[in-house]
Amino acid sequence: MENLWRIATGQDPNREDYEGVEFWSNPERSGWLTKQGDYIKTWRRRWFVLKRGKLLWFKDQAAAETRGSTPRGVISVGDCLTVKGAEDVVNKPFAFEISSGNYTLFFVADNDKEKEEWINSIGRSIVQHSRSVTDSEVLDYDHRR
Repeated sequence: MENLWRIATGQDPNREDYEGVEFWSNPERSGWLTKQGDYIKTWRRRWFVLKRGKLLWFKDQAAAETRGSTPRGVISVGDCLTVKGAEDVVNKPFAFEISSGNYTLFFVADNDKEKEEWINSIGRSIVQHSRSVTDSEVLDYDHRR
């Protein structure tokens, strides 16, 4: 949740937020989305990359494909609870939201197909990287009998 707080306050991501993620090579998904600003609520077009449980964004595609460049922002999707359509919330077609429970970010895709593909990709990543249930938290009820 730490990086979502930094996002909410407009701070740049720390290198630890994306360390070890080779975002410039073979992303799970990448493309243009329009994102609502975290601090100032304007809409800006950014290049997004989803890889290894991180959603990173850059000013342009060239930055995302350059080793050693710094993303403008990053979300650990394992900290998120939901990703769903949000056209009615922001009154924009092809809008969707990612929510951590404490904070919600809004995005707009270029068309309905891309919106659904982003929602599906992020949703899969949330499930794969979720920290909501860890092995140590799973109770073995058979041993309690």
